[in-house]
Amino acid sequence: MLSTLPRLIGHRGAKENAPENTLASIREAARQGARWVEVDVMLTRDRRPVLIHDDTLDRTTTGSGPVPLLDLAELRQLDAGRWFDAGFVGERVPTLEEAVALVRELGLGLNLEIKPYPGQEEATAEVALDTLRPLWPAGLPLLLSSFEVPCLEVAQRLWPEIPRGYLLWDPPADWAAIADRIGAATLNVHQDRQTAGSVAEYRATGRPVLAYTVNDAARARALFGWGVSAVFTDAPGRLARDLGPEGLGG
Repeated sequence: MLSTLPRLIGHRGAKENAPENTLASIREAARQGARWVEVDVMLTRDRRPVLIHDDTLDRTTTGSGPVPLLDLAELRQLDAGRWFDAGFVGERVPTLEEAVALVRELGLGLNLEIKPYPGQEEATAEVALDTLRPLWPAGLPLLLSSFEVPCLEVAQRLWPEIPRGYLLWDPPADWAAIADRIGAATLNVHQDRQTAGSVAEYRATGRPVLAYTVNDAARARALFGWGVSAVFTDAPGRLARDLGPEGLGG
């Protein structure tokens, strides 16, 4: 499935131009030419998988407090676009099912980041994968990623044939052993913390390195020059234009 990995992956859709983790943002990423998008999934109180990044509702909706304190029906009453721009008033927090339907319609690859509320690691992975598996067509590429090792262990157990991305910010000393144990297919790393040496160390494990979040062409070129395979970007269209021939292609 990683054979079609493009250079640029839309981060939370195209969050520079649309409210992140919404259907509008996924559509905008596709409009800009992105071939893959990355989104985050978390559970509501009634264990429904929805697209949202933060543990709380405050930053990206008209609600407040922890996400898992609301049932899906309550969450759907919130506006997830107003904070971004008046043109997105009425945008809702989408369910995973809605997002998958749109990704399929647009023919995009998907990196689904399992982003559990603390203490809900295994449950979030189990529900997300149980929801996603019957909906995902065999022909579209899919990468499951998480910072949380228990989430990746669940993915390894429930859907082993789908590649897993081990997300790293401040890597533990035994990151390579963990990657081996969970059968990680990619290492997804914070771009600010990378040097040519660190990328070489990651690549020495034989895994593609993906870097988040890159919105500057000069930085993207440096990362590609060090051997990074793909970058997550808030602005896939703009970055592709700035990169020129190095843009959205695989």
